[in-house]
Amino acid sequence: MVYRIYVEKKPGFDGEAQGLLHELVDLVGIQNLTGLRLLNRYDVEGIDAVLFQQAVPTVFSEPPVDVTYDKLPDAKTVFAVEYLPGQFDQRADSASECIQLLSQGERPAVRSARVYLLDGDLTDADLAAIKKYVINPVEAREASLDERSTLKMEFAIPTEVETLTGFTALDDDALEAFRNEKGLAMDHADIVFCQNYFKSEHRDPTITEIRLIDTYWSDHCRHTTFGTILDDVKIDDELVQAAFDRYMALRAETGRDKKNRTLMDCATIGAKALKQRGILKNLDESEEINACTVKIKCDVDGEQQDWLFLFKNETHNHPTEIEPFGGAATCIGGAIRDPLSGRSYVYQAMRVTGAGDPLKPVSETLPGKLPQRKLVTTAAAGYSSYGNQIGLATGHVAEIYHEGYIAKRLECGAVVGATHPTQGALLRKRMPHTFFLLPGYGAQGASAKDIVGMFDEKGGGAIVNNSRGILTAWQKTDKPAVEAAVEAAQRMQEDLAAHLPL
Repeated sequence: MVYRIYVEKKPGFDGEAQGLLHELVDLVGIQNLTGLRLLNRYDVEGIDAVLFQQAVPTVFSEPPVDVTYDKLPDAKTVFAVEYLPGQFDQRADSASECIQLLSQGERPAVRSARVYLLDGDLTDADLAAIKKYVINPVEAREASLDERSTLKMEFAIPTEVETLTGFTALDDDALEAFRNEKGLAMDHADIVFCQNYFKSEHRDPTITEIRLIDTYWSDHCRHTTFGTILDDVKIDDELVQAAFDRYMALRAETGRDKKNRTLMDCATIGAKALKQRGILKNLDESEEINACTVKIKCDVDGEQQDWLFLFKNETHNHPTEIEPFGGAATCIGGAIRDPLSGRSYVYQAMRVTGAGDPLKPVSETLPGKLPQRKLVTTAAAGYSSYGNQIGLATGHVAEIYHEGYIAKRLECGAVVGATHPTQGALLRKRMPHTFFLLPGYGAQGASAKDIVGMFDEKGGGAIVNNSRGILTAWQKTDKPAVEAAVEAAQRMQEDLAAHLPL
């Protein structure tokens, strides 16, 4: 059975609803809209009536500020919005986890939706404009108001992966038509490269292979734009020209004149120059550095200790442009992730964003773009959501409003972290029965002696992740991939055995 509950903020606490009302009237221009109520709808399956009633005032609502309804309140116009299948619904997931904590049993299925109750003599055009403003089709869709008989979703499981018969025989025009038909992110040169590869294999690819290559080689995953060769540079701005001239001078100083000029080279040339000058002496280096890591002396209660200081920034410009909440959340999330993978605690963060004027009417929004107000407010909520759940303080926030950011938003997050070899042992002492995930082993620089303190006295209580050190071991040897992986796993086993009380 599926149980349903509606939750609404009491008057005085309904700031989100009142704020949206003002946006729709002032920015979208829906003058006929006289009232708006915003409800959260929860559908739950897999629990009994007693547990559901217990969850209503403890999980789904806060009685001092919320009111709940078994049935949807009346309104002149009603519609609901839910996440697309496959999109992560944090509200529903958190509710499911909390119910499991109450029951100490199996985790139930939970679905959530936002329900909009509108008052006023709205035309069809008014309603369409409202829905366009509140529903981002990249992540959400209009939801049915009907009761659900089940929350289970049926998916057609393909019995056979499609082989793209004739792919290797396509001419340029047909290849371009194929690329457009499939909505591939790769450009024409990329698809030609793929075609030539499969010609060398004397076979046609499957659609899965093409989709995988398209995703993996996208600019988002591989930052291919950073590798673009800058062979003809014309700059109108004097300050930018001066910066570029400085870059060219540093290339000469570091002996990189004959290497390709790229955006990545621009970004890294400063550190290379400092290192060559002997100024960057304390840089911690390993096979893989996910965050810039520097060796420092740290004063801890009057004692000078050797610590590692890490700092990392991440941009998520386009993801935030099309999905503001998730894009901004994973922007700061990526910055947090990388120091954590280097076995450090993240202490502080900053956020710098660029957007157009968020006060301009929605009617002035560029075709195919989300309104600037929507981008600014929803991205801020996404960043805050991720950072707050991690417990990360953000000490500096800068919102830059400029016409140059209308076509593409700027979303940049940065963090600093630090770690000390003894911290793991201290955490183990405080949490003797907790399992630790240790992700910094292998390619990211840690060895068994660095993590031994995080195991319990019996040599258990921790899981060591060394995926890249094993899976990419073949890149450092002439041996076949499987053989190289086996040898890397054996070396890891021997390293751990030599330091742990096994």
